[in-house]
Amino acid sequence: MSAFDDWRARSPYYDDTHDALARSVRRFVEREIAPHIDRWEAEGELPRELHKKAAEAGILGLRYPEEYGGHSEGFDNFHSLVVTEELAAVGAGGLGASLMTHGIGLPPILALGSEELKRRVAPAVLAGDKIIALGITEAGGGSDVANLKTRAVKEGDHYIVNGGKMFITSGMRADWLTCAVRTGGQGAAGISLLLIDMDAPGVERTRLDKMGWRCSDTAAIHFSDVRVPAENLIGPVNGGFIGIMRNFNSERLGMAMGCCAYARVALAEAAEWAKQRETFGKPLVGHQSIRIKLADMERQIETTQAWVDLCAWQVKKGKDRPADFAMLKVQATRMLEAVAREAAQILGGASYITGSKVERIYREVRVNAIGGGSEEIMLDLAGRQLFGGR
Repeated sequence: MSAFDDWRARSPYYDDTHDALARSVRRFVEREIAPHIDRWEAEGELPRELHKKAAEAGILGLRYPEEYGGHSEGFDNFHSLVVTEELAAVGAGGLGASLMTHGIGLPPILALGSEELKRRVAPAVLAGDKIIALGITEAGGGSDVANLKTRAVKEGDHYIVNGGKMFITSGMRADWLTCAVRTGGQGAAGISLLLIDMDAPGVERTRLDKMGWRCSDTAAIHFSDVRVPAENLIGPVNGGFIGIMRNFNSERLGMAMGCCAYARVALAEAAEWAKQRETFGKPLVGHQSIRIKLADMERQIETTQAWVDLCAWQVKKGKDRPADFAMLKVQATRMLEAVAREAAQILGGASYITGSKVERIYREVRVNAIGGGSEEIMLDLAGRQLFGGR
C-alpha cells in the first residue's frame, strides 16, 4: 500500500478485498497506462486496444452482471471507488472518463432495456470489443435535460432521429450511443432513450478540442434522418427521463471520488516538491506557511472523502437521496479547485510547465465543476428537494 492510498487502511468501509483490487489495478496502470499517458494526451484519445486490455484485467466488468460477462460476486460499490482512485494516479482525468465511459452508457440498458438488447450490447462492451457512450447534452440545453430537442419519430419498425448532441465523451470512438431523444410532448414526460449505431447513415461526428481531459475524445454529433430499429428503444416510450436521472446519481458519486483522488495526486506532488525544493536556506516544507497549506489541503480532502464514503454506504444500504449526490458533487469540485490551486502555489513556476501532474489537474478543474451538472444546477436541485419550491 502506497502513501497515495494508505487512507483506506484507516477507514471502516474498506477491507482486504478492496486493497487487493487496488494492487491489481495499480499494476495494470503502471504497466499499460503510465508509460503512454503523455503520448495519449498529445494524440487526444485512448487506443481502442486499451479497452480490451482493461477488460481482460477485470476492470471494465467490475460489478456488472456475470451473465453478460461482468464480475459482480463479492464486489460492492466501494470496489468501484477503488478503481476510480487507482486510475487517477497518473493525474489525467480523461483516462477514467474515456476508458470507463461504459459506466454511463451501459447502465440504462441494463436497468431498462429488453433482454435481447442487453445480450446484444453488454457482453461486447464488457469484453472491450465495443465502446458505448452516453448522449444527453445538447448545444442549446446544457443541464436543462428535460427540454432537449433531438427528436425521434416512429415510422413503421424504425425511429427517424434528427438533431444533435454536444460535448459527448468518447463520441469519436463510440460504436454505440445511448441517446436521449424526444418522442412525445414537451418536458420530461416526452423523453425516451434509444441505442444508436454510430456507423449508421446520417450520423456525423466532429472532434472537439479541450482545455483538459485531452486523452478523452469528445465530439459534437449530428443526426440527419438516422434510422434506428424500434427494438433499440431502451425502456418504455416516453419513459427515459427516470433512467437519465438514475444514471446521474452514480455519475456524480464517481466524479466526487475522482475529485478526491486527483486532489491526493496534487497534494502528493506538492508535498514531494516542498521536501526537495530549498528557499532561503531550507526546504520549502520548513516554512510555516507551506506546512499550513499542505495541512489545509489534507483537511479538505479528508472531509470530502468522508462524505463520499457515507454516500456510497447509503447507496449500499438503500438509504441514499438525490440531494446528497448533488451537494457532494459541489463540495468535491470546489475542494479539488482549492487543493489544485494551493498545489500550484507550492510548485510555483514548475506548475505552469507541462509535465507536472499538478499542471494537468489544474487545467481539468473546470470540467469537473461543469460536467454532470453545474454547481448552480446542483445546489438548486438540492434546495428544491430539501426545502421545496418549484
